[in-house]
Amino acid sequence: MSSVLDDPTLERHFKGHRDDVTSLDISANMKQIASGSMDACVMIWNMKPQMRAYRFVGHKDAVTSVQFSPSGHLLASASRDKTVRLWVPSVKGESTAFRAHTGTVRSVSFSSDGQTLVTASDDKSIKVWAVHRQKFLFSLNQHINWVRCAKFSPDGRLIVSASDDKTVKLWDKNSRECIHSFCEHGGYVNYADFHPSGTCIAAAGTDNTVKVWDIRTHKLLQHYQVHSAVVNGLSFHPSGNYLITASSDSTLKILDLLEGRLLYTLHGHQGPATCVCFSRTGDYFASAGSDEQVMVWRTNFDRVDYSAVLEQRCAASVHSGYSGPSAQVSEAAGVSDGRTLHKSDSTALVRQAVTSSGAGVDSPSDSPPQQTAVDSVPAALTSTLQHIVAQLDVLTQEVSRTHQLVTGVPQGSVLGPLLFSINTTSTHYTDTWFLLITCNSS
Repeated sequence: MSSVLDDPTLERHFKGHRDDVTSLDISANMKQIASGSMDACVMIWNMKPQMRAYRFVGHKDAVTSVQFSPSGHLLASASRDKTVRLWVPSVKGESTAFRAHTGTVRSVSFSSDGQTLVTASDDKSIKVWAVHRQKFLFSLNQHINWVRCAKFSPDGRLIVSASDDKTVKLWDKNSRECIHSFCEHGGYVNYADFHPSGTCIAAAGTDNTVKVWDIRTHKLLQHYQVHSAVVNGLSFHPSGNYLITASSDSTLKILDLLEGRLLYTLHGHQGPATCVCFSRTGDYFASAGSDEQVMVWRTNFDRVDYSAVLEQRCAASVHSGYSGPSAQVSEAAGVSDGRTLHKSDSTALVRQAVTSSGAGVDSPSDSPPQQTAVDSVPAALTSTLQHIVAQLDVLTQEVSRTHQLVTGVPQGSVLGPLLFSINTTSTHYTDTWFLLITCNSS
């Protein structure tokens, strides 16, 4: 299998909003994608080719959040007009609206059974509603600044909220009490959500970081500083092994939570990436941004063991040549320090998606990206790379024998820590060096 198949690939893109896209969600059956925008509209994008998109008009100000119900039969949207609307995501676009807060409604989310909604607002409150007849149930009121986001836990017993008061709060839905406040963020907290297991939460903030906590021990488990600007949103892969983030630095980052490291950096959006979400199965994810575009990506990397992908990519690079650090999809060997190593096999794919989208407003369109051919590599370059690898093998063996004679310690005890040190602490290393180190570590 080609290593390209194991990387995230851009499948489709949609354009039809007139302003920044603020939120999106993928229906459970993967047939529809919903997006909300500063243009006050909700769009429903149909994944089936040639089907028109639906534009829902009803909000009187910017739409800040959208989410499908678990069944996909309803779509909830929140707005700066202080209301929440429940839409039937069909061509008619029928909806009911209710005034939810006294300030901008920043977030709306369904419980896993689809029976309740939780909303968060600039009025500093979180409110819980029965979906049937939009009946108000209760509010949670301990935040001292705008509440940006609120989500139910997978079992529906807890609620997590993120606020401009720099805290993430965990609430018990039944007792309506705040269980714990997480205060490690150094700035406003834009987004928070539960791990699929329900045992952890992750949050993204204006301090450019992503943090993961264990909600049972209240301990900070992981801290990622991989973005160079505000982190606007995140989404867990259904397996719980990966986390994807969207940032104002225009990139998406895919994190391996098991290894605690950055796997990929995706450059697709022109301007801030405002939101991102995995599909319910994890096979796809969608992203959107201030460039008014919605992009749909195939995940790919969750299907295989990552170490096997590295070995495949190493072998393929030696035989087919290395193109330098101009890529748009990147891999990283650092734990959480934001250093990335680039490769070029996805540059044309992503660039073309950004430049070829020009759909009219009244008839939003999408077009699948086309991949361009890669120039063949001179035989001399291939031969040179193979020679370098061979020389490094000899050097590695000599170092191993020398070390064993001096210390009596076998080779494996030295190279493991050495490789880890190179990958995680050096301030700069070239792509070719990483390629060769990866080859020799297998």
